[in-house]
Amino acid sequence: MRTVYINGQFVAEDAAHVSIFDRGLLFADAVYEVFSVLDGRVIDYAAHMMRLERSLAEMTIDYDCSAADWPGIVATLIERNALTEGTIYLQISRGAADRDFLFPKPGTPATVFAFTQARALVTNPMAARGMRIITRPDRRWGRRDIKTVQLLYASMMKMEARAAGVDDVWLVEGDVVTEGTSQNACIITPNGHLVTRDLGHHILPGVTRLSLIDIARESGITVEERPFTIPEAQGAAEAFVTSASLFVMPVVEIDGLSVGDGRPGMETLALRKAYIDHARAQG
Repeated sequence: MRTVYINGQFVAEDAAHVSIFDRGLLFADAVYEVFSVLDGRVIDYAAHMMRLERSLAEMTIDYDCSAADWPGIVATLIERNALTEGTIYLQISRGAADRDFLFPKPGTPATVFAFTQARALVTNPMAARGMRIITRPDRRWGRRDIKTVQLLYASMMKMEARAAGVDDVWLVEGDVVTEGTSQNACIITPNGHLVTRDLGHHILPGVTRLSLIDIARESGITVEERPFTIPEAQGAAEAFVTSASLFVMPVVEIDGLSVGDGRPGMETLALRKAYIDHARAQG
């Protein structure tokens, strides 16, 4: 049984409870982060915390991240759960108050919890075969740049992908790709440029995406942050996604059409290796 963190205490997972009046439960009024853990160490910790603080500010949730020893909390979760590879999930809601669309009165304590999930990140077998994806309309709310727990549509699309016998969905607005259900979408053009959607309210500013852009530029790859369409992606030399749990994951098929030769691209695999090296070097 895992040890989890909730509202200032470390407890066994079956002893962790949240009020039925919690705003995260009633209104999805909460934000979250997912940290990757590799070799027992957190990857890109500072960037994740910076994004969390931005999400809290955008949602006007009154919680001061500096009031808790988050490096120590994360280290304790890793140690007590003997986590060498996997993720840490951290969620902060506006707190518990009688159900009302209006926010609770100032001073209402936030609900804060975190837990570990052991999973294979480096040896994920999908990296060898590549992802097959389908596309669907993006019907999420307009502030996708805030990492909130409003994930119902993403969950429904993942189930739709499973029913279709593929791995995931890329979401499309108009004729332009926004992102995956829980990943940023990227392509490599026939002339070798890396293209990923520009930042704005339409996509989440992925931490892995940010690190990968730096890695690509340092290796001499031209990076274009701009919209791209499904036909452009299908005609690309390579395609991939980035996320905290998938790192850099090849995409080999989009809506039944092969990308490139239908196998994980060499440039994508090189970027995946470079990202894993970057992650391991942080220790």
